[in-house]
Amino acid sequence: MKREMSVAGTFYPARAVELERYFEYFNKIHDENFATSKAKTKAVIVPHAGYIYSGYTANMAYRVLQNSHAKSFVVIGPSHRVAFSGVSMCRFDSYETPFSAIEQASDLFDALSKKFDLACIPQAHAEHSTEVQFPFLKYYLPQAKIVELVYSDVAPEDITQIISFVLKHEEWGVIISTDLSHFHPLDDANRLDNICLDAIEKIDAKTLEHGCEACGKIGVAAMLQSAKELGLHSHILDYRTSADASNDTNSVVGYVSAYFN
Repeated sequence: MKREMSVAGTFYPARAVELERYFEYFNKIHDENFATSKAKTKAVIVPHAGYIYSGYTANMAYRVLQNSHAKSFVVIGPSHRVAFSGVSMCRFDSYETPFSAIEQASDLFDALSKKFDLACIPQAHAEHSTEVQFPFLKYYLPQAKIVELVYSDVAPEDITQIISFVLKHEEWGVIISTDLSHFHPLDDANRLDNICLDAIEKIDAKTLEHGCEACGKIGVAAMLQSAKELGLHSHILDYRTSADASNDTNSVVGYVSAYFN
């Protein structure tokens, strides 16, 4: 069973050549402003909006992630279309991208299946929060394999157990997908998003409850709890809003990228 593309041509270009232009543009801007990072990580937080809005922010995380020695990643994102209880994981042979398919990490899938009670809800996997990560992964880590996890009504602690289990294995990594506040005036968005950023910087999941409106707050909370358990440090790479691309400050969405090591 293939995990077909569901938002190609809307959230990101459906043609490889157009995707490459995006990545080249993001990297041109990056290289004009930053030195090449030698940092290594196998755990990142990334946004999931259309590339025109959040692609640059996500790209910064993948620039660091490409230094990773990890060979397989679990991509974890919130469900926006289907409501259900728990976390969904399906056995796909591959995940399609405009470049070429990404193989499923069968060893990681089998280990998660054995360790955790994860149902397969196929309709939940037509999900943009996870899918928009796939072209980045194929471009920056072309040999990497993945497992996609989509969650809905679940306690952060349940995902923490998954993240910690994965990160304790040398060759496995984690990608947490979230956007921040949605559709507030810019000043309000900055205020709300700063709560999320503060929580990430402090590695304090409780701070999220003071007003962070991230759509993937459960996944972020889980990542912060795992980072605390494992003694990891957090590093925020970029924060911006959709106003940076649209110039519309009346109703914006916030984006952040960060890594842990």
